[in-house]
Amino acid sequence: MAKERKRIAVIPGDGIGNDVVREGVKLLETLKEVRGYPYELTHYDLGAERYLRDGTTFPEEVAAAIRDDHDAVLLGALGDPRVPDMSHARDILFGLRFGLDLYCNLRPVQCLSDRLMPLKGRTAKDCDFVVFRENTEGIYTGIGGQFKKGTPDEVAIQESINTRKGVERIIRAAFEYAVAHGRKTVHLADKSNAMRHGHELWYRCFFEVAEEYSGIEAKHVYVDALCFYLIEDPRPFEVIVTCNLFGDIITDLGAAFQGGLGMASSANLRPGEVSMFEPVHGSAPPLAGKDVANPLATVLTVGMLLTHLGYTDEEPRLIELVRRAVDEGKCTKDVGGDLGTRAVGDWICAQVRAS
Repeated sequence: MAKERKRIAVIPGDGIGNDVVREGVKLLETLKEVRGYPYELTHYDLGAERYLRDGTTFPEEVAAAIRDDHDAVLLGALGDPRVPDMSHARDILFGLRFGLDLYCNLRPVQCLSDRLMPLKGRTAKDCDFVVFRENTEGIYTGIGGQFKKGTPDEVAIQESINTRKGVERIIRAAFEYAVAHGRKTVHLADKSNAMRHGHELWYRCFFEVAEEYSGIEAKHVYVDALCFYLIEDPRPFEVIVTCNLFGDIITDLGAAFQGGLGMASSANLRPGEVSMFEPVHGSAPPLAGKDVANPLATVLTVGMLLTHLGYTDEEPRLIELVRRAVDEGKCTKDVGGDLGTRAVGDWICAQVRAS
């Protein structure tokens, strides 16, 4: 177990991000008290409220402090209709993702209860895969432009950027995960038949890297076919690696197998460096402060964060607690319970204290 003192930056975000991150902080503080973990939490007042108050989005001094003095970031959902251009959200999220070079977006897709499995004839054990989404390249880099905007002759161009460095490192991360976790197959999801230049690089690089991992079976599937196969039967899939756009789509599809986005955790990683962890649901401003948001994705995200810090025993314990919360109805309405956000967080913390 890691012993040295760690520092966690907390950015609660907007809307229900504040509600669920509050429960994540409660859980972190409980674990620190019960287990004696030597980490410290630093809270940053960033989000729509701060932006509307004084125009602050993501100051350079905060970026430097997180980069130089912290080990992990717990981030809540961003987005507020009072900031229609989402400038604050873009600066915070991209400031973290690109500023820290968090190239590896890791999304576990694990169903934790039979009653959450939406596929006929399937059970929870039939869905347990992870998606490695390239996080700093692809079509989300914002490269492109518009010409003659607002006219009948308007032209909009959006460029997809794929570098050998970026493609190879996310593919290698997927294979390394498979080795470390006893997974036997890695699937590449691309569209190399239609996106001939960028995705030919993905296809070629995937099988070149695969040669270094003789114990792992490398398989290729077009992304549209992958979505079809997942809905038919997710069992053949253990590790999926893909580009930024396709990873976004695949993981939201995967959340349907988990009980919805309220059960979906994520990590934005640069292995061995400061990394960012966030539940992946949206900010849902109309629900903010109403004690209805599902905090279980945040509980699972905290587990991933603690694994990153070296406290590897906690993530499987928290997964099991979330499984119990769903099975015993100690959860919010979206996953079949009748508790509020705070009560779910209190129940999780009570189980930690009792363990």
